[in-house]
Amino acid sequence: MTKPKNLPTDQPALRADTSLEQDKSLDETRLPQAKADYILLGNRMSAPPLPSALYVTATPIGNLKDITVRALEVLAACDIIACEDTRISRKLLNHYGIRSHLVTYHEHNADKQRPYLLNALHEGKAVALISDAGTPLLSDPGYKLVEEVLAEDFSITPIPGASAMLAALVPSGLPTDQIHFAGFLPQKAGARASKLDSLKDCPGTLVFYESPRRLGAVLTAMAEHLGGERKAVIARELTKNFEEFRRDSLGNLALYYSQAEAPKGEAVILLGPAVKRELDEQDLEQMIRDGLQQGLHIKQLSADLAQKTGRKKNEIYKQAQQIKDQIT
Repeated sequence: MTKPKNLPTDQPALRADTSLEQDKSLDETRLPQAKADYILLGNRMSAPPLPSALYVTATPIGNLKDITVRALEVLAACDIIACEDTRISRKLLNHYGIRSHLVTYHEHNADKQRPYLLNALHEGKAVALISDAGTPLLSDPGYKLVEEVLAEDFSITPIPGASAMLAALVPSGLPTDQIHFAGFLPQKAGARASKLDSLKDCPGTLVFYESPRRLGAVLTAMAEHLGGERKAVIARELTKNFEEFRRDSLGNLALYYSQAEAPKGEAVILLGPAVKRELDEQDLEQMIRDGLQQGLHIKQLSADLAQKTGRKKNEIYKQAQQIKDQIT
């Protein structure tokens, strides 16, 4: 997730570890500084050298301890860290005693910064790409950088870790066999409605990111375009002190957040698959005729309607073939 406004903190029992003053004291007076090192559990650790590559590195979404040792090694040893906001990222690095060079890379300066980062790779340097929180490229501008790095035949190494999408999905209770990540919806009502309409028949669980101040309006639009009977989950403040999961029908959650005061913290919205309704024969026949008029092939039309209605594909295929013969 890419839009947190404040640096997340550890859980209450771990809060003493997050003091930047404590990190500074530990860093400067008790432990010698190495060229590429970091602090872990009060011990200064040496990071091994890195070969030149772009390291797409996940960072915590809330609890600062949700970072891997491998990520710490990469951030400590790399020559450049490209981040969205140096103020947020510097706090994370200070917590672990890392002093690597930070540069900004975000949606407003990405076109100007990409040549600088590519030049660093040409010079044989190691570059890490991070977002403010979570895994880069999910709702942030990292895709273009990865695309150009690959086009110039440089290596890219993923450093996996925290992800708001997965952290919300795992305890949601919604199906995980098919997932569609839709990120942030458009802010304008018309564009948002069009996007939701395009997702109406998408199989599997839908996952969105959203600002808390827009939750009421967005959930209301979702209920209107996707069906208020869908199972839904709102996950907020993930891995932080006030982590919350609210589970209900989409319609009920839309009503709740339309009336409630805007909550704090970025939210993950998860919607279960569309509820399949039993159709009578007249409804099914009309859906088949509509599909045939749109020029859909009978095989594809049968598969689509079987997914939407729960009917057997071969039965729909036979009926569609009969209707097509009548039309022609």
